Amino acid sequence: MAAAHPGGLVDLSMGTPVDPVPAAIRAALATAADAPGYPLTAGTPALRAALTGWVRRTCGSPADVGVLPTIGSKELIAALPTLLGLGPDDEVVIPRLCYPTYEVGALLAGCRVVRSDSLVALGPGHRVGLVWLNSPSNPTGQVLPPAHLRKVVEWARDRRAVVASDECYAPLTWDGTPASVLSVCGASATGVLAVHSLSKRSNLAGYRAGFVAGDPALVQSLLATRKHSGMIVPAPVQAAMVAAVSDESHVDDQRDRYRARRARLWAALTAAGFAISHSEAGLYLWVTRDEDSWSTVDWFAQRGILVAPGTFYGPTGARHVRVALTASDERVGAAAERLSADSARS
Repeated sequence: MAAAHPGGLVDLSMGTPVDPVPAAIRAALATAADAPGYPLTAGTPALRAALTGWVRRTCGSPADVGVLPTIGSKELIAALPTLLGLGPDDEVVIPRLCYPTYEVGALLAGCRVVRSDSLVALGPGHRVGLVWLNSPSNPTGQVLPPAHLRKVVEWARDRRAVVASDECYAPLTWDGTPASVLSVCGASATGVLAVHSLSKRSNLAGYRAGFVAGDPALVQSLLATRKHSGMIVPAPVQAAMVAAVSDESHVDDQRDRYRARRARLWAALTAAGFAISHSEAGLYLWVTRDEDSWSTVDWFAQRGILVAPGTFYGPTGARHVRVALTASDERVGAAAERLSADSARS
């Protein structure tokens, strides 16, 4: 239905970057293109130094941390329970509303999945091996306060569980400043991992460039397993990653683009009668008009706009939809005009 709109489809359902890869990053990739040998699973010395410096500057960790490049963040999220050696006797705790790959990764390892925003409800009968945090959240854009992160780390350490915090949207915050889990773990990063991606901040989704940082012993264990399973970031991409994390000016430019798109969609959506929940960070607006999410998806489709139903992210998302900011200025403008035309008629 949406594709049949005379003005063309506006796809706001996906978080796929559409803006150009910064020139300096493309140049670094091209310069490193003559790479006949096998790349280092651990990353080149230059990349490890660049990632360590970025983590120290950005995550505010008082502890020494290990770093490891990954083939984007999604593969690590999907593989982490397996890489940690978890199985049918273990539980993986995921947020009630979250990116589906947390659940998929747990199921691939044969683990039991527990959706919970409150770990207090998990008594001694639960054998928790991994707790996923996601701040800023996909899909809601919610930013968790440092006190909450600290309590989760303490709870998990008491049970010898690993805390993995997906912080891929931290560079794209609109209200407030998100805290990294590495900033609340104290003098030691034991049992704590932070997952980051260059897909959103640097438009590198096509490069598959991510990394994990945290507990040095855990990082070394992940490295040993990944080395034997061939989970290696290509050498030219490693060079591009060095360029990406060594420069913040392109991130500032991209943030400004998304901020302008967000402001335009926010105004058009609220004028059309929608309420926006959370959405203080990230690349999405978490939108509702208190009806079944599929009815809202249909309403948007009638206007040639594709959005994601909240049920994709968990049962408690059944009355919301996720609206992405990752479309061109022209397509975001088209969506805003269609929404504004509706509000003008009402």
